[in-house]
Amino acid sequence: MISNAPYRLLLTLLLFLPTLSHGQVTEAPAPAPTTQDELAAPEQVVEVDEAAEDDDIGTRLHSILESTDRFANPKVEVDNGVVFLYGTTEKTEYKDWARQLALKTQDVVAVVNNITVQEIEVNLWDFTPAYQEIRNMGREFVLALPMVALGLLILLLTLLAGRVALYIARGFLKQRMESVILREVISRTIVVFVSILGLYFFLRISGLTSLALAMLSGTGVIGLLVGLAFRDIAENFLASVLISIQKPFRVGDTIAVDGHTGVVQKVTTRGTVLMAFDGNYIQIANATIYKNTIENFTANPNTRMDFAIGVGYDGPVSKSQSIIMEVLRAHEAVLNDPEPTVLVEALGSSTINLRVYYWVDVSKHSGLKVNSAIIRLTLAALTEAGISMPDDAREIVFPEGVPVLQIDKQEQQEEKERIVQQASAQARQEKEPESTESEGNLGSDVANLNAQAQAAPSPEEGSDLLATDGGKRGTAPTFQ
Repeated sequence: MISNAPYRLLLTLLLFLPTLSHGQVTEAPAPAPTTQDELAAPEQVVEVDEAAEDDDIGTRLHSILESTDRFANPKVEVDNGVVFLYGTTEKTEYKDWARQLALKTQDVVAVVNNITVQEIEVNLWDFTPAYQEIRNMGREFVLALPMVALGLLILLLTLLAGRVALYIARGFLKQRMESVILREVISRTIVVFVSILGLYFFLRISGLTSLALAMLSGTGVIGLLVGLAFRDIAENFLASVLISIQKPFRVGDTIAVDGHTGVVQKVTTRGTVLMAFDGNYIQIANATIYKNTIENFTANPNTRMDFAIGVGYDGPVSKSQSIIMEVLRAHEAVLNDPEPTVLVEALGSSTINLRVYYWVDVSKHSGLKVNSAIIRLTLAALTEAGISMPDDAREIVFPEGVPVLQIDKQEQQEEKERIVQQASAQARQEKEPESTESEGNLGSDVANLNAQAQAAPSPEEGSDLLATDGGKRGTAPTFQ
């Protein structure tokens, strides 16, 4: 080894010039760029020793290449500051990285990069990486067991806290809200919030925050799918909440909605149960109830009833009206306020048609039964007063003719008066009662329907949302 610096520099130039002529040596000032930061050679010079010998340079570079595990059979030779690199690697970036590393090494004047780039064949049946990953996962699981146990304990305490919060919320809202379903929705919302908070703490303590984020990222898609699948259920539930808050009807009211008429039995989270006047149950979805026109016959118990009757042209109309008014005022089921009226509706072919209007308290009496009684009493009163009620005029054709007999007008009038007096006497003799056995006691049919509903099992499960305390005092409603 030449120790004098001038001679050493001259020898280096002599060795370096022939190499440049054959294109085998790469100058240090022209490094190849790379796009990966992890492959970039260090900017500072790799220190070896104060006096960098060829053997020291080779030993240092060889140890660095072996420690990276990126090169197979790495070999480094150094001659007078010129570094020769040998071996194989998988990527061109690794080869360029080795060249940059050698150029940054102390006292290296040139680099001859003979590293070969070749793809290493992968054995598809080599499960060593999988086994290694499983071992790593098992090791991480064992290390995380104490934190998971602590997280489960916190989650359990959170669930207990949610149960306590549910009872507290129910007791607090019971004194401030009449709607049972609204109280229950608010209470359940508080429980869900507390449960989510506990789940968040559990995931954070257990080191599963990334899992929580992954679950939340899929919530939008899952929520959309669930919303489409359960759209009708959610719509009925929301409608039940609005019905419970607004109360367009109550249990026992007679309503007509969507072409169905009946007495309200209960309202659950799914639908409203009616009992029709024929004794059959009718279940209507709450969304249908809320979106359709509701006719409540019980909200105002006073209901107007009416019927038509025809009297003859031979008597004064005012007399007929007075007779009918006396019948209406004398009946106990007919209300005086609003007062009844008897109006002339039309002039028929053979009769003057009267329309009778009167009001009945349907919470006490049946409108159909009272109407039947009033028609019967009106007919009897008009007959007793001698008011004729002729049939509609009809045209009768006799092909063979009709024999004509001369009848004295006086005899005809006497016969007519005799018939009227006979009918009047019979009507006075048979005094019409206000209600007959066939008409019952004129009582409302709603009480009978409610009795039948209590005796028969309801087809709709779940507590009544319109009840003050969910159907049973002191108990919360069961949502179905």
